[in-house]
Amino acid sequence: MRTKKSTPYLFLAPYLILFSVFIIIPTVMAVALSFTNYNAVQTPEFVGLTNYINLLTQDSIFLQYVLPNTILFAIVVGPIGYMLAFFLAWSLSQLTKLPRTILALIIYSPSMTMGVAMTVMWRVVFLGNQSGIANYVLTQLGIITEPIVWMLNTNYIMPIVIVVALWGSMGVGFLAMLAGLLNISPELYEAAAIDGVRNRFQEVFYITIPSMKPQMLFGAVMAVVNAFQAGNIGVMLTGSNPTPQYAAQLMVNHIEDYGFARYEMGYAAAVSVALLGIIYTFSFVARRLFGEKD
Repeated sequence: MRTKKSTPYLFLAPYLILFSVFIIIPTVMAVALSFTNYNAVQTPEFVGLTNYINLLTQDSIFLQYVLPNTILFAIVVGPIGYMLAFFLAWSLSQLTKLPRTILALIIYSPSMTMGVAMTVMWRVVFLGNQSGIANYVLTQLGIITEPIVWMLNTNYIMPIVIVVALWGSMGVGFLAMLAGLLNISPELYEAAAIDGVRNRFQEVFYITIPSMKPQMLFGAVMAVVNAFQAGNIGVMLTGSNPTPQYAAQLMVNHIEDYGFARYEMGYAAAVSVALLGIIYTFSFVARRLFGEKD
């Protein structure tokens, strides 16, 4: 009897161990370190809420650049990337198996090679001389007469980062939506047609989305998490952290700056906890929108 009761826990044990080691323990340690002054060498010194107070009142870079940039980036990349993922998944679901598989692989592949793609392809596109693809095309079209130094011009850095982030945002959320769309029973659409649904637009809102709420929720949560965690894009494109004049400085970059450049681990932990709180808030909103009501 005891063996039967313990069997489920044995199957859950690998997941629980990995989840504890890589999620729970680091989170608890980050929260604990956020209340300390710690330079990664000496013993942490408890300072209470000082790090959080400094973050909200003294850190002008965070208040003027990092927080607005992060929220803007997440608001643009999250919803637009989410809607784009659904649209592409829905479009592919209308195709036959072979072209759908090939196109799904093509659309998904940028999310697997974001680091390589950014350093090779996108830096070539936005080189600051005539050799850059963007400068060459714009010059040939007569839009510009002199090359634009894209990665040093603060007017272009954030828009470019957003474009690159959207390009690589078709990850597991996109695949989950595609799987959800392919598993909807055709009988639902037939019944809806009998009940008066006349076009694809009505099908999407009355049949498709309500039938795949778990996948929509998963995609929404992943879009939120990825949007707030995508901090390496600006750094890799510009080649510096912080980015020029903090034009594309996000909270993840701020954490890396203080944690691994200045070795102010306690303050970096406080920023990471603040980021965790923001992610949780947006994820809660997503669950309220797409979670099951019953």
